[in-house]
Amino acid sequence: MTKFKPGQKLSTRSTCDYDCIFSGKVISRTEKTITIRVDGENITRRVQVHADSEIVYPFGKYSMAPIFRADRA
Repeated sequence: MTKFKPGQKLSTRSTCDYDCIFSGKVISRTEKTITIRVDGENITRRVQVHADSEIVYPFGKYSMAPIFRADRA
């Protein structure tokens, strides 16, 4: 399984606008949570597993929400 690592850079594109790219950096992590720096702000979220890779919803879980995946960093 692919896991997030401290110092790892993350990015994903918006579902609605191809030119909008969300990016962040893993600051720290525990077994169940991850702290990400996005737009100069530290965000702590719970890590989930999907298709043998860890994922995190940096801005909350909603329709068309951006998702950071550990295997696409």
